[in-house]
Amino acid sequence: MDVPTPDKPFLSDVKTLRSRARKHLEGGALGSTYGGDPKKTIKILQAVLATEIVCVLRYTQNSIVATGLSSEGVKAEFAEHAKEEQEHVMAVAERITQLGGEPDFNPEGLCARSASEYKVGGSLVDMIRENLIAERIAVDHYRELIRYFGEDDPSTRRMLEWILSVEEEHADDMHDLLVAHEGRPMLAK
Repeated sequence: MDVPTPDKPFLSDVKTLRSRARKHLEGGALGSTYGGDPKKTIKILQAVLATEIVCVLRYTQNSIVATGLSSEGVKAEFAEHAKEEQEHVMAVAERITQLGGEPDFNPEGLCARSASEYKVGGSLVDMIRENLIAERIAVDHYRELIRYFGEDDPSTRRMLEWILSVEEEHADDMHDLLVAHEGRPMLAK
C-alpha cells in the first residue's frame, strides 16, 4: 500500500513499479515518470551538441595553428580542452538517443544551432580570448539549462552539471592563460 509520510517523498509500492515498467516499452529508458517533454529536450540538446562540436573544432584548430615562443603549453591546453569537449559531444549524443532522438552531426547549419561562435583569433592571445568568451557563453547557457530542467529531467540536468563544471574549469584555464600572456590580472582578487 502507498503511504506518504510528511517528511519523505511519496514512494510507489513494488507492484505499481513492476506494472508501470511493463507498460509502454517503446518509451525505452524514459518510463512513465519522466517529467519533461522529450521532443523539446531533444531539440535543446541538439543545440548543446552543436555548441560542443563547435568548441571541439575551435580548440582543435587552435591547438594546431598556434605559434610563438610560448605557444607549446597553450597548444597542449587547447588540445586537452578539445578532448574534453569531445567527451561532452559523446555524452550529449548518447542522451539524445536515450530520449528517442537521433543526434544531429550534420555540419550544415552547425554554427546556427550552436550557442558559441566559431571565431579563431589571429594571435595566440586572440585565440585565448575567443576561447574564454566561448567558455563564458557555455557556462551561462548551461546554468540556464540546469535551472530549466530542474527536477523534470534529473538525468539531463546532472549531465549538464558535469559539463558545466568542466566548462568552468576551461574558462578558468583560459583566464589564467590570458593573464599570463597579457601580464595583468583580469579578475579582482
